[in-house]
Amino acid sequence: MSFTVAIVGRPNVGKSTLFNRLVGKKLALVDDTPGVTRDRRPGDAKLVDLRFTIIDTAGLEEAGADTLEGRMRAQTEAAIDEADLTLFVVDAKSGLTPLDKTFGELLRRSGKPVVLVANKSEAKGSDGGFYDAFTLGLGEPVPISAEHGQGMIDLRDAIVEAIGKERAFPEDSDDDEAITDVDVRDSVLGDEADDDAEYDETKPLRVAIIGRPNAGKSTLINRFLGEDRLLTGPEAGITRDSISVEWDWRGRTIKMFDTAGMRRKARVTEKLEKLSVADSLRSIRFAETVVIVFDATIPFEKQDLQLADLVLREGRAAVLAFNKWDLIEDPQAVLAELREKTERLLPQARGLRAVPISGQTGYGLDKLMQEIVATDKVWNKRISTAKLNKWLEGTQVQHPPPAVSGRRLKLKYMTQVKARPPAFMVSCTRPDALPESYIRYMINGLRNDFQMPGVPIRIHFKAGDNPFENRRKKR
Repeated sequence: MSFTVAIVGRPNVGKSTLFNRLVGKKLALVDDTPGVTRDRRPGDAKLVDLRFTIIDTAGLEEAGADTLEGRMRAQTEAAIDEADLTLFVVDAKSGLTPLDKTFGELLRRSGKPVVLVANKSEAKGSDGGFYDAFTLGLGEPVPISAEHGQGMIDLRDAIVEAIGKERAFPEDSDDDEAITDVDVRDSVLGDEADDDAEYDETKPLRVAIIGRPNAGKSTLINRFLGEDRLLTGPEAGITRDSISVEWDWRGRTIKMFDTAGMRRKARVTEKLEKLSVADSLRSIRFAETVVIVFDATIPFEKQDLQLADLVLREGRAAVLAFNKWDLIEDPQAVLAELREKTERLLPQARGLRAVPISGQTGYGLDKLMQEIVATDKVWNKRISTAKLNKWLEGTQVQHPPPAVSGRRLKLKYMTQVKARPPAFMVSCTRPDALPESYIRYMINGLRNDFQMPGVPIRIHFKAGDNPFENRRKKR
């Protein structure tokens, strides 16, 4: 990307709607409630022939530094410092407010190029607000409608004029369309692409951080990054959007997704929280490995177990992180208890890796990353058909399938049909009659004999084709 643009303005003027319009996707949560956005979210924007990085920010408000609004403002100011250009969005429908004038003065003092954007200009009676925007002293406002896509050509021309043609159209820019095609192919094909390849330890790894509200997810990511990139605080439910950040760990690119805390479904009644939870679920499906953050002081609440079960049913690789370990008084005894509960309460993925950590102090974070990479390696594992059939033969000798209605079930052939997670197909007689207990026996045998702890394993049973099944008897 050639340059970076930050979208700023007071709450509820349409910043996130404009952000979604420029990136071409509904990435940011949008609602009529003021103050939906809290963290700053970057994205790859496309505006006619312009390509740049866009940053969505929280609404600018006047508040003390120790309040939630004050910390949100600090995140917005950090985005302004990071950006090369600022889009200052005002609401042409409702007109200027004292807040607009205050922050207009702030942007003038920043010394960086500013494009004044009068949003909601399609509304009846918006002309008064549009002309009022001239009093901010930031030049001629650009009338647009982020909701309906009106005025985008004028916005493009204003950006080019403010940033300069040399910055807007660098000669050595990469072909972004080709990059997009590669990204889409990787995310869509996923399991089918390069099935036979060895595990690539340099390939970027997508990791989602999930958990109950106030478990310390954002604090954990900030500690990984070494900066206050995400908004944190003692209040529960601060994070609303799923924010992705990138950093390097031992030469490998890690793309980590911070998600909103997920409460029990019965307690989620507000529309905004439902949108946040839906965004978190999308992050889980997009990620490869999911870190489930437990509060070590109150672990294994019912919601913790439901989140772990959700991740495993989605087929993701899971790692447990017991956060706030610095608050535990007897670490050895608590660790032994947590390991016993993990094996007992989460039997559907035996061998789940569990790591005690402290996002506040940084304790255990390197160990957590080692377990994330090790789990991802197992999740991508492939086993040759020859080894599987040899294992299948030995398994039946040791513990044959049961006889159903006086007829012995036969398992004939086995192969791995996909990885991510490992999935196998077994050709057998009467697959519907095979009891669940024997299927669990096979899954546990695969897990133990081929060293696949802590990942979901799928086995599909298929009846062999009978060439005489549909043939009519000759009279």
